[in-house]
Amino acid sequence: VQLVESGGGLVQAGGSLRISCEASGFTFDDYAIGWFRQAPGKEREGVSYVIISTSYTDYADSVKGRFTISVDNAKNTVDLQMTSLTPDDTAVYYCAADPAGWTLHPGSYRYWGQGTQVTVSS
Repeated sequence: VQLVESGGGLVQAGGSLRISCEASGFTFDDYAIGWFRQAPGKEREGVSYVIISTSYTDYADSVKGRFTISVDNAKNTVDLQMTSLTPDDTAVYYCAADPAGWTLHPGSYRYWGQGTQVTVSS
């Protein structure tokens, strides 16, 4: 199983950024893919997840209405479109996969990517 994040960077407050997770080494349709983030000195928290087979999605309250998770089945990628970004969104963003990861709890996910840094300047 391999998960590779890309697309992080520096953006000004109020701006948008799209990050992507490319998955390989497992049957994509059988898994849930989640996005998580960890800011310095804070615990890792769930941002959003999608159950690939049903397209069911869920979001943390802090990002509802601002972030959108999407799937490209042809490319085995899961993107996170982030808008109206604030400095509080600054973190390393990780994608994770699990066949039963139907939750925003990080402990429910077995496989993790290396993370991509998102920095929002004020």
